[in-house]
Amino acid sequence: MIVPETLERIANMADSLAVLNEASLVELKQKWPDLRFTFCNDDDMPARLPAALKRERFNLYLVNGSEHCLSLTDDPLHAIGVVLAEVDGD
Repeated sequence: MIVPETLERIANMADSLAVLNEASLVELKQKWPDLRFTFCNDDDMPARLPAALKRERFNLYLVNGSEHCLSLTDDPLHAIGVVLAEVDGD
């Protein structure tokens, strides 16, 4: 489960990073070692699922781990991780 306050803190920390990339995940993983983090471009995310939290430089999506394979979810009760999806400036 990822409560809204935790998601907001993750977004604030990501906002403070000068560059968003795979290396950025190291800092997030150190702060929240029990969560899974993935980095990608927001264009790679499915349009059918809205972001759990939007910022100017990135969107955050929730990862579900309640079934055999990981998947995206909009349910924070089943979330075990976050996708940090960088938004292109175009």
